[in-house]
Amino acid sequence: MAALDLLERFAALVRGPDGALALDEAALLVAGHARADLDVGVALRDIDVLAAGCREPTLDGLRRHLFRDLGFGGNTDDYYDPENSYLDRVLERRTGLPITLSVLTMEVGRRLGVPLAGVGMPGHFLVRDKVDTEVFVDPFGRGEVLDRHGCERRFRMVNGPGAPFADSFLEPVGRVAIVRRMLANLESIFLASSDRDSLAWVLALKAVLPGGGPAELGKLVSVLTAAGRYDRAADTLDRMAVILPADEAEQARHRSRELRSRLN
Repeated sequence: MAALDLLERFAALVRGPDGALALDEAALLVAGHARADLDVGVALRDIDVLAAGCREPTLDGLRRHLFRDLGFGGNTDDYYDPENSYLDRVLERRTGLPITLSVLTMEVGRRLGVPLAGVGMPGHFLVRDKVDTEVFVDPFGRGEVLDRHGCERRFRMVNGPGAPFADSFLEPVGRVAIVRRMLANLESIFLASSDRDSLAWVLALKAVLPGGGPAELGKLVSVLTAAGRYDRAADTLDRMAVILPADEAEQARHRSRELRSRLN
């Protein structure tokens, strides 16, 4: 699928009702920007098949299926490998980041009728049982079940023993917020590696998120123009103007005209 088609499909998903956002599809559309040959439909069916293999549609059954029988768990050897953030590669390699593994757990749970919420604890993403809200699962830790005290211990392992903890860290987060955090992880990785091409598509995706707008567009333009790619930056802005809300679209077109004037 062409990059613009992926971006348009992504924008349509994330700008709909938050509760209806298909996290698996959104995550795969992110991955599709990194792997042009990725078939999102096939990957979604792979998740269907994975869920169908779970013999017991309960939280314990889900945990056994994913983390004991199939061996999913966190990538502690190469945590900052960008492939840990791509849901299709997590499916293939059975390892990834806390948030990507959590998305997989939530989406398999949805197929099984096991309702789970994402918990955006600083530094370490978890899932929470929607039925018994005192039960948390750490997909990165191979499905370990935690109570609130266990979550606090995990928080201090990641953030340091003196880091202040708040109960609000364990509240569920919205689905768009989960996608935004996935993209923020990739942005940090590509900034650290000076991978401008990958950083550009991450910023384009962030720009079409609700509330993304001018700030992310500005960063996108800065990345492209720093490499002297004024024509590419202008083309990108023109394409995004078709997707963005009217006021943001006009800003994008204005920036595009400014950039094209530098090419004359």
